[in-house]
Amino acid sequence: MYEFDWSSIRPGLPFLWTGMKTTLYITVTAMVAGVALGTVLAVLRMSKSRLLAWMSAAYVNAFRSIPLIMVLLWFFLLMPALIERLLNVPRHADTRLTSALVAFSLFQAAYYAEIIRAGIQSVAAGQQGAALALGMSNGQAMRIVILPQAFRNMAPLLLTQTIILFQDTSLVYVSALADFFGVASIIGTRDGRQVELYLFAGAVYFLVCFALSSLVKRWQDRLKGHA
Repeated sequence: MYEFDWSSIRPGLPFLWTGMKTTLYITVTAMVAGVALGTVLAVLRMSKSRLLAWMSAAYVNAFRSIPLIMVLLWFFLLMPALIERLLNVPRHADTRLTSALVAFSLFQAAYYAEIIRAGIQSVAAGQQGAALALGMSNGQAMRIVILPQAFRNMAPLLLTQTIILFQDTSLVYVSALADFFGVASIIGTRDGRQVELYLFAGAVYFLVCFALSSLVKRWQDRLKGHA
């Protein structure tokens, strides 16, 4: 019968915290970049220009149809050569973090774009008409009137997608990047206690995601109360 030994966790906490900081850095950076790019994609997809709308739809559909782990592998394999050519960075330079940030940002932008587009469509059509009647341009109406209301309506969904993003960051193990899950795996392998470290890592992911999910639910209840 397997005997559990949790003694490897306490001395490994500083290393696990360093890995968690990497995980949080990827999550926050990809969220900010993904929401920014997703907003542009959502607006373009609703554009009157068929070409712009088609290009945006093609981007969203393409990334939503490809497994994330494949995107990470592509960028991990292609990014070093691209950085070397564009920025004249030595090929042996460590680009794993940069590759992960770019891959997650571009991938998540496709999902954020659909959420933001739904948020924009949830705003009453009369809002834009009223803004145009006040002398605003279409761009000003979108930026000043429509988007603030849309973001308020879709904030819980954006946070839910960010929780999924936080969970998905564990996939950076394919590039041997030392995120939280990667560090837990390294410590477990070193000490021969993989079961304990994987269980501990799973418990941490659960607690973080459960806390954030509870926050999202409260936010949704508040929005329903003000509706």
